[in-house]
Amino acid sequence: MESDVAGERVTLASVAEEAGVSLSTISKVLNGRADVSPPTRARVEQLLAERGYRRRGGRSESRAELIELVFHELDPIWSMELIGGVEQVAKEHGLSVVLTVSGSRHAPDPDWIEGVMRRRPVGVILVFSELAPEYRERLHSRAISFVIVDPAGDPSPDAPSVGSANWSGGLAATRHLIELGHTRIAAITGPEDMMCSLARVDGYRSAMNSAGLAIDPDWIRFGDFHVSGGRERARELLGRPDRPTAIFAGSDMQALGVMEAARERGIRVPEELSIVGYDDIPLARWLTPRLTTVHQPLRRMGEEAARLAIRLADERDEPAATGAGSGERGSAPTPRMDLATSLVVRESTAPPTAAS
Repeated sequence: MESDVAGERVTLASVAEEAGVSLSTISKVLNGRADVSPPTRARVEQLLAERGYRRRGGRSESRAELIELVFHELDPIWSMELIGGVEQVAKEHGLSVVLTVSGSRHAPDPDWIEGVMRRRPVGVILVFSELAPEYRERLHSRAISFVIVDPAGDPSPDAPSVGSANWSGGLAATRHLIELGHTRIAAITGPEDMMCSLARVDGYRSAMNSAGLAIDPDWIRFGDFHVSGGRERARELLGRPDRPTAIFAGSDMQALGVMEAARERGIRVPEELSIVGYDDIPLARWLTPRLTTVHQPLRRMGEEAARLAIRLADERDEPAATGAGSGERGSAPTPRMDLATSLVVRESTAPPTAAS
């Protein structure tokens, strides 16, 4: 990579010589190319940082005025809350929002990184539980900030992320049912390999243990966060002779599936079965009966993720520090924000009847 500034040419040449690589390899690192081994990329980036190397030009010259929001799937209800939050903050900063769907719930597909390298947004917001180290390095090499919006609850500690208090949400939902007088309380949640599923169930277990209530392991069912998953798991539970009088569902869509399973069996909600959901999506207040649920601040999570991505991008635009400290990338604490959840009590919960 050549520059109009002689000092920068010398810096790049000296970095190449010290790293034992060619100038073309330096150029590949600076342009986020994939055909550089991770150790070489890390060594070159460290040397560039130590030399205080900066690209010419600010954000408007080097990056597209975009925030890229990446999902593994676009749920028409849940996703819209996050999108609305990101869009609001992007608009305040004169940025547009690009939506991308890629990968599984854990990480985007490998080909996604090539596209984002070409687009060069100001920042990337990923609704995943993780981002591979090699992807992080490539984003860093192009000065693209990233933030994980963390409904799954398990990003690496060195990944900037925004999440919510899943354990507290499960605890509050179950305590509410216990305070109503329920003792046979089941939990239906999402995949067993997602930390948010485990954290919400752990909150359920803590509430049950604190109240001195026995937990039947068979009353904890893992599935997915969709309507069909809630319906199938609820059919299993409601078919038992000692069926639960209350069910804590790990998402509002699962709770809707529980309601469907109850209607199939002629079980009245909330008279014969109390149901608590999770998320507080707009649909929750339009169901019949209106759904008691744990409010997860999805829109605010989107807002805070966008603010964090923009702040991290602006910090990278600041002039490099002088002296040896200029190479200390990662010495500051990695931003991690966990937003509070809260219980919203509506009409889908009530004390158990004497016949229950």
